[in-house]
Amino acid sequence: MTREEKSIAIEDLTAQLAGTNIIYVSDISGLDAEATSNLRRACYKAGIKLEVVKNTLLAKAMEASDNDYGDLPSVLTGNSAILIADVANAPGKVIKDFRKKAAKPVLKGAYINSEIYIGDDQLDALATIKSKEELIGELIGLLQSPAQRIISALQNKFAGSEEEVEA
Repeated sequence: MTREEKSIAIEDLTAQLAGTNIIYVSDISGLDAEATSNLRRACYKAGIKLEVVKNTLLAKAMEASDNDYGDLPSVLTGNSAILIADVANAPGKVIKDFRKKAAKPVLKGAYINSEIYIGDDQLDALATIKSKEELIGELIGLLQSPAQRIISALQNKFAGSEEEVEA
């Protein structure tokens, strides 16, 4: 790779990093062609972009980015792939589901909304993070619950008074 090609690759990676707040770094080495294809398909279905990257180029892109990746560049050893998503828990769920059949991918680290997660032991926590849509749904449910109880109580009260009038 020429110096110019490296510069272009770093610029592309920096632009990708700037466009998202959710990045997972994983090791997918050792997966055969069929398993890699299946992983790419699962990522595509979940709205995740999977890309194999050179560690040095990704580290330079992280350094050039406006985001603070903390210790995340320290996990950039061996083979690395980045998973970029719009939903925080989507890559964690895909990796966890895929690992039911294979030992890889192994989570090296993640950057989610300025939070840094290092190590494969964080996978369960990342897979269970609630998405923005899930949190909004729960909040709406909580806000509706008291109103629904009041309406139900009024309906029961009204139904009870109709029975008294009929008797």
